[in-house]
Amino acid sequence: MARILYLTQIELDHGAVKCLPEECQRVGMKKPLVVTDPGVRAAGVLDQALAALGALPHAVFDQTPSNPTEAGVRAALAVYRSAGCDGLIAVGGGSSIDLAKGLAILAVHPGALKTYATIEGGSLKITDAVPPLIAVPTTAGTGSEVARGAIVIVDDGRKLGFHSWHLMPKTAILDPELTLALPPGLTAATGMDAIAHCLETFMAPAINPPADGIALDGLERGWAHIERATRDGQDREARWHMMSASMQGAMAFQKGLGCVHSLSHSLGGVNPRLHHGTLNAMFLPAVVLFNAPAEAMQKERRLQRLAHAIGIGGCDAKGTELAQAIRDLNARLGLPSGLAAMGVTPDLFERVIDGAMADHCHKTNPRIATRDDYRAMLETSM
Repeated sequence: MARILYLTQIELDHGAVKCLPEECQRVGMKKPLVVTDPGVRAAGVLDQALAALGALPHAVFDQTPSNPTEAGVRAALAVYRSAGCDGLIAVGGGSSIDLAKGLAILAVHPGALKTYATIEGGSLKITDAVPPLIAVPTTAGTGSEVARGAIVIVDDGRKLGFHSWHLMPKTAILDPELTLALPPGLTAATGMDAIAHCLETFMAPAINPPADGIALDGLERGWAHIERATRDGQDREARWHMMSASMQGAMAFQKGLGCVHSLSHSLGGVNPRLHHGTLNAMFLPAVVLFNAPAEAMQKERRLQRLAHAIGIGGCDAKGTELAQAIRDLNARLGLPSGLAAMGVTPDLFERVIDGAMADHCHKTNPRIATRDDYRAMLETSM
């Protein structure tokens, strides 16, 4: 049975951040905690959000790490409780939004965060008692603002997924103006994150025609505008389309992801300094080649439909042209040539494979990978 569910109210427009006060009122927030990170504050973007809040009482937690951790969740929770907050506003990239989702869990549920991880059977333990969350993304990449999941590094070092419809933000405020100051490298890396989401959700075997259509449209927008946004950060039209592509990739998440994310989640846990979107870009070509023989991919002409969306005309049954187009785009964007250029060494492979085999995305790939398959994908991505 296919489950198709879209719940978040989305405001997408230049200047949309101005609707923050009315959205707080709509969801019942009287004193939100604003969750952000030092970079968003330093760039002046947090000031724009706080100015939009006006006289609404609030507190701020601005120490979200680049990869959210359980320790960071606890630190934010301490501020939330001491300030007497009743809701959350996440202003930032996927890290801030995911940390806020982790905070929402621990604000009303006892025990360690890992108790509620998907692979620990914790999804059903997350209840509707969680405080309301409004997400204001400042990058166009993760799409966490419309997704039911969060990725957090827990105390034992694992990078785990947490999934519940109760974690979906009540409102997603997508204001491309907040991304204008994003530097080229981060624009490229987060943009490839969005493109990876559109590609991988479309390849996922679950039956969900609306999600397929959303993913293909998001891919077309992202592919057509990522270079413009990277080259000229003030290109308002390109920024709008990239923000839409990011949101659309995450709307399709409910189909599931696959080996790209199994590997990037695991390697990101082994080395939290590695950027998630960049890792996705590195793994995409190898995973496309691995997925190509899958029966559903061939029967439904998925490779050809993906090739059409990015404008390369066609793709053979092995996925060669599509994989090469992704490599070429990575190069034009100035991203690393492979994992080795990011400092990854083969001695990490077995730990990465351990994590990938246990990741929640492992079983939603079109082909179920073995350890040898993952090792080959890692070698190809070097």
